[in-house]
Amino acid sequence: MKVETILCMNTGDGESSYANNSLVQELATRRVLPILRYAIKGIANQDILFKDECFKIADMGCSSGKNTLLVVSSIIDIVYEMYTKNNREAPAFQVCLNDLYGNDFNHLFKLMPDFYAKIRKGKKENFGPCFVSAVPGSFYTRLFPEQSLHIVYSSYSVQWLSQVPQGLGENKLNLYITKTSPPKVIQAYQQQFHWDFTTFLKMRSKEIVPGGKMVLAFPARSINDPTSDDCCSLWELLAQSLLDMAKKGLVQQSDIMSFNMPFYYPCEGEVRKLIKNQGSFSLDKLNVFQVNWDPYDTDYTSIKDSSESSYIHGKNAARIIRAVAEPFLKSHFGSSMIKELFEKYEEHLAKHLVNKKTRHFTIAISMTKKVNNIDIVGLCDLECDMASAD
Repeated sequence: MKVETILCMNTGDGESSYANNSLVQELATRRVLPILRYAIKGIANQDILFKDECFKIADMGCSSGKNTLLVVSSIIDIVYEMYTKNNREAPAFQVCLNDLYGNDFNHLFKLMPDFYAKIRKGKKENFGPCFVSAVPGSFYTRLFPEQSLHIVYSSYSVQWLSQVPQGLGENKLNLYITKTSPPKVIQAYQQQFHWDFTTFLKMRSKEIVPGGKMVLAFPARSINDPTSDDCCSLWELLAQSLLDMAKKGLVQQSDIMSFNMPFYYPCEGEVRKLIKNQGSFSLDKLNVFQVNWDPYDTDYTSIKDSSESSYIHGKNAARIIRAVAEPFLKSHFGSSMIKELFEKYEEHLAKHLVNKKTRHFTIAISMTKKVNNIDIVGLCDLECDMASAD
């Protein structure tokens, strides 16, 4: 099933909206900012940064809310710093915000006056201008002209697949990969991700200037085993919540059996191999980190919580997943059962977290677009070595 016309985060700014339930993504974004700085310095070192009068940025899978503009403003600040450091006049900026057709772009546009004020603060009068536009469409297709982007950023997006993998009929009452999933189900998910991620790299390789950068952060798994707890437990507990609803006659069991989530959490080895095999980018840096299921729970050393605090952690974690998964669930099960479903989910998450403080595992990478299929990062290192020898 194609997901590009269905998939989106919860819109608006209500209690269940993505805008108000994306702290996990914000914390991940802040962890990626040093990698962004590293990537932009790499562009400056190759002198690509100073060749064009307009610096072009694309955020793929931008979603809505303050996280999107946090990333963009950080990139602009770093670029401006590089120009100032090299005694050059700052360029104009073109910012392209991409997501699927159902994304709440209107919520982003309402944030623009504050965004423009923020990026101008503390800068010289000749700063800018900055042009922001929305680019709706799937990032598994071409979205921009040839060699038009200097840096592409994407956070918590490339794990989403272009479609639900085919051949999942034997996954029974599971929503994603579990320890009970047959090998062909795991293979179907892996093949779909490998195809989609390779396509994503191909499309961006045409759109990024030679020597340009791409920085990605996405949820993953910490070990080779695709059924590891850090990528599967959340969805096993959601499946259990749906089964609770089925027992009460609020959901048909046959509907659960025909429903699977369209995402995949890769391991580090898969990511490295796919980048190498596709061949358009050199991998400069790969970091991993973890974010708590309940990002408001700062005491992850305490294994045993009180029943009250455990309930709060379950509620917070459930709201974050609801903001991401609710539109897709509604498209399959309808909207009448959503409230009770996530109440059940809160209970299951609370029981889980009181015994095991599972976390989201995240991979963050920086890549360079090769020039004529040559690894220019390695070439720059070689030139530095030769200069040192002289």
